[in-house]
Amino acid sequence: MKVLVIGNGGREHALSWKLAQSPLAEKVFIAPGNAGTAAEGENVDISPTDTARLIKFAQAEEIGLTVVGPEAPLAAGLVDEFHEAGLKVFGPSKAAAEIEASKAFCKKLLRHADVPTADYRAFRDAEAAERYLNDRDDMPHVVKADGLAAGKGVVVCKNRAAALAAVKRIGVEREFGAAGNQIVIEQLLEGQEASILAITDGQTILTLPAAQDHKPALDGDEGPNTGGMGAYCPTPLINDEMFHWIEENTIVPVVHALKRGRRPFVGVLYAGLMITNSGPKVLEFNARFGDPECQPLLMRMKSDLLPVLDAAANGRLGEIEQPEWDPRPAVCVVMASQGYPGSYETGKPIRGLDAAADLDNVKAFHAGTALADGKTVTSGGRVLGVTAVGDTISAAKLNAYTAVKAIRWDGAWCRKDISDKALSLQVND
Repeated sequence: MKVLVIGNGGREHALSWKLAQSPLAEKVFIAPGNAGTAAEGENVDISPTDTARLIKFAQAEEIGLTVVGPEAPLAAGLVDEFHEAGLKVFGPSKAAAEIEASKAFCKKLLRHADVPTADYRAFRDAEAAERYLNDRDDMPHVVKADGLAAGKGVVVCKNRAAALAAVKRIGVEREFGAAGNQIVIEQLLEGQEASILAITDGQTILTLPAAQDHKPALDGDEGPNTGGMGAYCPTPLINDEMFHWIEENTIVPVVHALKRGRRPFVGVLYAGLMITNSGPKVLEFNARFGDPECQPLLMRMKSDLLPVLDAAANGRLGEIEQPEWDPRPAVCVVMASQGYPGSYETGKPIRGLDAAADLDNVKAFHAGTALADGKTVTSGGRVLGVTAVGDTISAAKLNAYTAVKAIRWDGAWCRKDISDKALSLQVND
């Protein structure tokens, strides 16, 4: 069959790379894609949110399955419109995708489904949020823009003054635009974060190995939140017992709650978790593959991905065999543009990609790249997700950073400590 992948980030490069390996894939198109996806299939110059043109293209090319990568088209209802046009698509409906598109909706759903999460309050204006903070003890909080903000609308605040400043940024200065129409204020949870992703057809659930993302920009989890500066998989933070507990107490109740609410979820359900002293608690749910978690996950997946996504889109996920995984861990290091997650320049020529490609057990997934006069240049904040496998976490990290050192552009930078948490956990064990 012909496959269409929608999006232009590192997740979409990983998806198109993996899907192109399938003997069932006649051809893979990526809309709009990037410089990296051009090597896996054919890029199509259509925006991920231009639903009418995407439908027209899918009909003209007789696309057998469309895979939606980013959250914005899901939240806008692209899947619903594809279904109305008689096209098969992997991803949740607009109603189901609200679990990511509205943090207030997600928190309410978690409360009703009795899923462990932080205490919270939601506010429709900044003044009400400020009154709430001023009426409470001076303590740490997390202040969130309700809507989609590319992973940047979450502010961890150590005291009331910082929380009030975050409310002003979100609700008054409108730093995140319409995403700040509501403000969610949560209790700050202490612990380490982990990500568990599950593919579901709304009934059967296929839970993928646990990963750990690194959201803060700087080493040691310092600095502002980003879309993710790196990830590794699997994580020793989640043992088998905890993995099954998370499945039964977070993933399953949420899938059932969405189904009961007439919002059946088809696609990838992503649980962002905090592993606290009192057990795992949900920070958020996303409605698609994580980026950069998708990259190390797919590097480790030995099975064909296309039949899994196709079965989920057809409501037949229960009929397929469990995927086979490479037992070796994988580490993804994000290389970013100078200034990210703030303002940054684009159009910087990237050198060393061929040298990195010559290394064993390494794949440089493109996120913010474009082709200009036959050369690969930067086009985004997160530019590459350099991903490697190794016999151990240490070996995978070494392979990834060896490739990182081979790649250069003006202003390139990355965190130097991706996966070190896994090494400290192993030492403590």
